[in-house]
Amino acid sequence: MNGPSSSFPRNHVRHAEASGLRIGEWQVDPATNRLSREGETLHLEPKAMAVLLLLARRAGEVISREELLATVWSGSVVGDDTLTQAVIKLRKALGDDTRSPRYIETIAKRGYRLVATVRAGQGDAPVAGARRGERPAAANVLDTRRLVWAAGLASLIMLFVAGVPYFMALGPLSPARGLPAPPVVETAAFGNMPTLTVLPFDSLGEDNPDYLARGIATDLATDLAQLSEIRVIRAPLESALAGATGTRAVSHYVVSGNVQPGPESIKINVWLLDAASGRQLWAERYARPRRDLIAIQEEIVEQLVQVLAVKVSETERRRLAASHTRNLEAYDLFLRAYAAHLTHQQDENRQARELYRQAAALDPGFARAHAGLAMTYANDYRYQWSSAGVDALKHAMELANTAREINPDVREVYWVLAYVHMQRHQPSEALQHLKRAIALDPSYADGYALMGAVYGYAGEPAKALPLLRYGMRLNPDAGYLYYMAVGEAYFFLDETEQALINLNEALMRNPANLETRVFLAATNAARGNAEAARWEAEEIRMLAPGFSLAAWLETSPLTDGRQKRRIIELLAEHGL
Repeated sequence: MNGPSSSFPRNHVRHAEASGLRIGEWQVDPATNRLSREGETLHLEPKAMAVLLLLARRAGEVISREELLATVWSGSVVGDDTLTQAVIKLRKALGDDTRSPRYIETIAKRGYRLVATVRAGQGDAPVAGARRGERPAAANVLDTRRLVWAAGLASLIMLFVAGVPYFMALGPLSPARGLPAPPVVETAAFGNMPTLTVLPFDSLGEDNPDYLARGIATDLATDLAQLSEIRVIRAPLESALAGATGTRAVSHYVVSGNVQPGPESIKINVWLLDAASGRQLWAERYARPRRDLIAIQEEIVEQLVQVLAVKVSETERRRLAASHTRNLEAYDLFLRAYAAHLTHQQDENRQARELYRQAAALDPGFARAHAGLAMTYANDYRYQWSSAGVDALKHAMELANTAREINPDVREVYWVLAYVHMQRHQPSEALQHLKRAIALDPSYADGYALMGAVYGYAGEPAKALPLLRYGMRLNPDAGYLYYMAVGEAYFFLDETEQALINLNEALMRNPANLETRVFLAATNAARGNAEAARWEAEEIRMLAPGFSLAAWLETSPLTDGRQKRRIIELLAEHGL
């Protein structure tokens, strides 16, 4: 008989929530999202509280990341980084230590569990045992409220975010410089051009590193996107194969696969499906020495091109051949760095830098490694992670230019150059680099999105929105930076309701992002909602003790003086 070791009813924790819970040394008030102990009171983000409550309802039990995401963020487009940020925030609030956890323990490759004792209200009787290895009763699924989506943005389930690596710590520029007109984009359709989605590849085997499967699928999508006669759209499985449910599929074709590496060998299975019917059009199994990984990837691209009858110019063939390193160890280090970079955290940024540096040392001609290295320094400047200040940005520019000299046909190189110019308040230069990136890859969602951000922060938000929407059409799994940029553009346009919708969507994907919260606080203040603005101000102070709006604006790419003054005026009364 499976059940809790305590004598309490299975739903006791849920009933106890009405009067509050005691988790470890903290009194928890779910109704107000507050934690308190010995006169100290902290506010929690609602989603972080929801995670804590779900863990508390099943204290001592390992809850998978997938279940936490599906339960707490039911019906929303989120990825692993969203849950990671919520757990980081919980640990920070609870004063927990990952190396010796007293509250939340990470179980490798499985999920999380609460290891503190859970008690009802102010009482001493435990509601759920949390001794390690003890399994209390399962609870009903946590009820969560869903935010209203902006018109035209579909509700999708996030399966994969590796396609959005470091893409876009979006910022602004200056409208007084006569920016070039943005490209004309059509958000409704791609005409008769065939469209293709590469789904995240599965990892097989207990010791199979997820970063390798994700990286192979991402690079396959990147290579195919460089071909002028096809458009590559990122989308989750449910949307890509929507034909099975009678709705319109996102793409004409879907590529899926799995990866199983061994110490000396690697096996990759790849399938091409008709998206509308789910019918398999082509399949291939590759079992080779691990040293042949790059050659296998090139062979997969070549075979897909033949099956799809896509014409490839000689220029495109040369570009594809030059985009990878031939050094397998350097490539593995690059993929590890790439995965660490996705978290947008200071420690991971430092870890990514070292891995990029090692990859570049092994293959000095690996342009993408140099570009990634440049991005870590640009992030140091943008997020004030280093005392180097402008020197970090200068070093980022030097590394990005080095990457361009090594290989002038890599889209990420121009994206990083644009990002650095944006931080240096040089919008025209940023836009020129983004035009080049999009010319190399017409399906480059992040190129369109960053271009939209450039216009938005330069004081031309009306030009930003079509570009951002087009980027989101190419990448329906758009990460928080896309929604943040859309929300900020609406804020600049004084459309505060739409701004709130999109900024809240960004917040759901990354609760720890300060820029999103700054604009949420300003938007609520503009709408006269002082209580919500104060809430966001408290969240900002909790995430960044000693936060200074003036210091934040110094490294923000926002250069439109009117918008700067408006933000300062709106937030002044809330102590920011």
